[in-house]
Amino acid sequence: MVLGACAAWSLITAAAHGGRPEGMLLAVLAVAAGYASGRIFGALLPLAAPAAGAFAGLGLAIAAPHVTAAPQFVAPLGHNGASAALLTLSTGAACCAAWATRAPWPRLGLRVSAAGIVVAAAALGSTTGVVASAVVLLCSLAAARLRHRGPALVGLALVAAMVTGAIWAIAEDVLPDGPTAFLGDRLTAHRVLLWRDALALAHHDPALGAGPGRFGELSPTTAQTLLPDGKPHSAPLQQAAEQGLVGVALLAAVYCWALYALWRTSRPTPVALTAGVSLTALAVIASVGNALSFTTVTAGAGLLAGFATARPLGSEEDPLGSEDEERGEEGERAPERAAPQEE
Repeated sequence: MVLGACAAWSLITAAAHGGRPEGMLLAVLAVAAGYASGRIFGALLPLAAPAAGAFAGLGLAIAAPHVTAAPQFVAPLGHNGASAALLTLSTGAACCAAWATRAPWPRLGLRVSAAGIVVAAAALGSTTGVVASAVVLLCSLAAARLRHRGPALVGLALVAAMVTGAIWAIAEDVLPDGPTAFLGDRLTAHRVLLWRDALALAHHDPALGAGPGRFGELSPTTAQTLLPDGKPHSAPLQQAAEQGLVGVALLAAVYCWALYALWRTSRPTPVALTAGVSLTALAVIASVGNALSFTTVTAGAGLLAGFATARPLGSEEDPLGSEDEERGEEGERAPERAAPQEE
């Protein structure tokens, strides 16, 4: 329903102001297809499917064009942001595969593979990919100590909200001079100008925005760029500029729906939290870059969410499972104890 609302709203805003909703429709289709595929293959092959997805994502990141050796930290541009996102999702998939097996050697091998993805990110010169992948790996290892996933998922949502709020504050120029200068140097002045153009379009029509795909033709900064791509390089600000505050709310709803699905999944808590950290890292990268404009990234995000929420066929309860599984086991045993009393 959330993805359908995103598609419908892009068509509504395109009808109101013109524009090209094809990009949003393709992104919705990619997420839906990736999620459905992840649920299917995650149920049939709970170990092999995420492992294969991790290596496929790594291959796509290595083969991505225009990957330069220049370090990128918080300002991934174009294909650099997409490569960092793919590396992050690949690390998350490898860690999810590691938690899907109880055998020590395969689990160790998959964790070594996840560490290898971090090294590959360093070899590609993607500092963003190194940091995000390392965070995913470390959080996945720490997730074994957690039994209650709810507070951790709420914390991830707060992290994504804080980053989005900081980006919005920078674009509005409401931060003190010190933080603004510090972040501006790392985000580049050109990017900040793009963000301010996006907010100007959002203020002009907060409800509907300027229409999907129209930022490039309405942004003064883009008009002065030698090789413009027509994007403000921030997913929340692009939604605000082109589809209004409703578009921002729908984008946030997709992310919150993913966290809710991870909270409700019967998969072990480490699997759910690993996927949650990976998707949150992707949200942070997309807040300061152009990662969601690439179909491989949106499909990969849906695929990882599908892997983490799939219920393997014939699987037994895992001792590292969620509190929902524990309550379910108690609920199944209670009728068995009550049956002799009724007889």
